[in-house]
Amino acid sequence: MEREREDGAAAKVADAADARLPVYDGGGALLRKAFPHHWSFFLGELALYSLIVLLLTGIWLTFFFEPNMREVLYDGSYVPLQGVRMSAAFDSTLHISFEVRGGLLIRQMHHWAAIVFVAAIGVHLLRIFFTGAFRRPREVNWVIGVTLLVLALAEGFAGYSLPDDLLSGTGLRIAQGIMLSIPVVGTYVSMFAFGGEFPGSDIVPRLYGLHILLLPAALIGLVTVHLILVFYLKHTQWRGPGRTNENAVGKPMLPQFAAGSAGLSLMVFGVLAALSGLAQINPVWVYGPYRPDLVSTGSQPDFYVGFLEGALRLVPPWETNVAGHTLMWNVLLPAVVLPGVFFLVLYLYPFVEQRLTGEGRQEHHLCDRPRERPVRTGLGVAGIVFYGVLLLAGGNDIIAQTFRVSVNVLTWILRVALVVGPVLGFMVTRRLCHALLASERERLTEGEETGEVRQSVTGGYESDHRPVETFRPGAPRAPISPPGRSPGRRTGTPFRTPRLPGRRRR
Repeated sequence: MEREREDGAAAKVADAADARLPVYDGGGALLRKAFPHHWSFFLGELALYSLIVLLLTGIWLTFFFEPNMREVLYDGSYVPLQGVRMSAAFDSTLHISFEVRGGLLIRQMHHWAAIVFVAAIGVHLLRIFFTGAFRRPREVNWVIGVTLLVLALAEGFAGYSLPDDLLSGTGLRIAQGIMLSIPVVGTYVSMFAFGGEFPGSDIVPRLYGLHILLLPAALIGLVTVHLILVFYLKHTQWRGPGRTNENAVGKPMLPQFAAGSAGLSLMVFGVLAALSGLAQINPVWVYGPYRPDLVSTGSQPDFYVGFLEGALRLVPPWETNVAGHTLMWNVLLPAVVLPGVFFLVLYLYPFVEQRLTGEGRQEHHLCDRPRERPVRTGLGVAGIVFYGVLLLAGGNDIIAQTFRVSVNVLTWILRVALVVGPVLGFMVTRRLCHALLASERERLTEGEETGEVRQSVTGGYESDHRPVETFRPGAPRAPISPPGRSPGRRTGTPFRTPRLPGRRRR
């Protein structure tokens, strides 16, 4: 009845719109497109709206920022740095922060939006991964999503480096070390990027061009293609009554989904504005201008590149001399090979899994619950544990100082955890998935306990049960697999759900 009332309201809105303009005659099918309603499906929209904030605040900042590394003498309103030599880029950043009305608020909104943007993309990809929404026919959209993550990381690093403060300069110094670790061509790559010996005079203008033009254009283009494919392929949905691979049950695009999405966009804008006004981030005036002979104490990058910092700190100082060339394994492996392998695995995973499970020729529009795919879920948790250990390692000096432990001992603990943690995470997660499935099978078969205990005729005691009436999104209405059987342990492919005796399909 509720769905019928919603459809009736949508029809009235459509008739009212057509009375003024023939909107629904031309695009009725598109405007009435159904969008399944669940909180996890809004993660992609968080990324979209934070990108909009990034674009709006970034355009405003371009009117005041000067991407130049020429040396100037600061004479602005921030007294502690008056008379200090610095680059024009850092000088203009201080000007925006202290002398432009609302400048500091806009700067911080831009930075907070960047963090939310990368985080939303990452969490959205995790949702796609754990629910199997990357399978046919959505492999291309998965590839686009992973590429968006790569571009977002590059965009964030480029913007983070533009102020030319001591913290971002330290990050650029690390980036130069990574370039130099590339065999044979590393020196040429570094000289080209920095326009000479580090720090050179070209890196900030070049990063500025990437940050405001090339990378945003690529992001907007891929987001557009991504949204077109979502519309064309239709949205995935949780299993439930009346939901099949051939339909999509949810709210129509106009007016219900559009109204909810607009409300979410206003919430994102409001939260980012509140964060920017109340929570300080990247106070460059505290760090001071960049000097090649200084390194800021306790310097930590933003979270999305923190795992690279941690990897650099955990790998032992391995080096090899080959034909007059020094291979710095302690930089090449964690900063070049590891990210390359990581993203290669992400790109190839949908095709490898479908090949192993034999599902490559089937279309999938219904989401898996993570517990139904123990192996995939275990691999995802192992990846999260791996990332978490590297992120902790990126701040091992801060952790050691805070908890009064030896930084060397902590480093060895994290090295062991980097190897053992993902394995334990995989094993525990897979076992937990099987246990959840068994518990759910028992609940569906025997019913829910009422809490009442009664005495039988023979003098024993037994608990009372009632049929299961409440179900979570995607939960089956029948046992997931036959008694004594479980999802395949090699691929985690669940068996077909059997029909309960006496139940007829409607």
